[in-house]
Amino acid sequence: MKKSIYVINFRGERKPFSLRKVYRGARKVGASKKLAQEISQVIQMEAYPGIKTLEIFKRIKELLNRESLKLGIKFSLKEGMKKLGPSGFPFEKFIGEIFFRQGYEVKLNQYLQGDCLKYEIDFLAKKGNLLYVGECKFRHLLEEGRVHSETALAYLAKTLDIRKGNVLKRKEFNGFDVRPILVTNAKFTKSAAKYSRCAGIELLGWKCPKSGGLEYIIDKNGFYPITILPSLKKDLAEVFIKRKMVLAKDVLKINPQKFSEQTGIPEKNLNSLIKEAKILFEA
Repeated sequence: MKKSIYVINFRGERKPFSLRKVYRGARKVGASKKLAQEISQVIQMEAYPGIKTLEIFKRIKELLNRESLKLGIKFSLKEGMKKLGPSGFPFEKFIGEIFFRQGYEVKLNQYLQGDCLKYEIDFLAKKGNLLYVGECKFRHLLEEGRVHSETALAYLAKTLDIRKGNVLKRKEFNGFDVRPILVTNAKFTKSAAKYSRCAGIELLGWKCPKSGGLEYIIDKNGFYPITILPSLKKDLAEVFIKRKMVLAKDVLKINPQKFSEQTGIPEKNLNSLIKEAKILFEA
């Protein structure tokens, strides 16, 4: 490896260049060992001091696309998650859909009265005797970075006030194991993770928990956001999300002609999305 090569990450921090991360990133989306090694060699030759991780990401994606569009699309997961912004509401819908597809009864944007204040809760997810009281923290990965301990502290205060009130004593919540959970498309800082473990707050985010973070759940179950599809532009994404179609696999259910008549989206655009979704989910 070249000596003294460093990269500039999304937060503007200077970090050592890691060839291992390049290799693992390619392998993670399904590239063969041979392809991952070839991509690593190309990146190693082209890297220079101060190269941005975004530039490395784009180059890896380009090389994966040359081999397989499916690999390139899967590699774009973090980018696709970022496109659920700029507001956090599409992300809340996406998380709600993930819980729903895993057998939970989900309600979004609920108001619960605490002892002191009334709070808007991003989602409630019930399954069996388990009730998650969830808060979503969407991050523009390039600009905002991680979720810090202050967020966990504030969320604990909210849940404690709710517990102190009478709302969870209502019949509809009777007998449930109520658990607060923080969900993000980014990462939690070490202090946020440490505090949450101590305070009894469950976390779901990028590579968190280590046994299976959000990206693992998405990839394992095929819960890719609709925004991962290359042909989906922002204005089209808004149309789909308003119709509660937030997963890429939802595109496979539509009739292009009828959907075009209902939404005004050109049929050729819909056919492009369907083609990409088929590639993404092909065996």
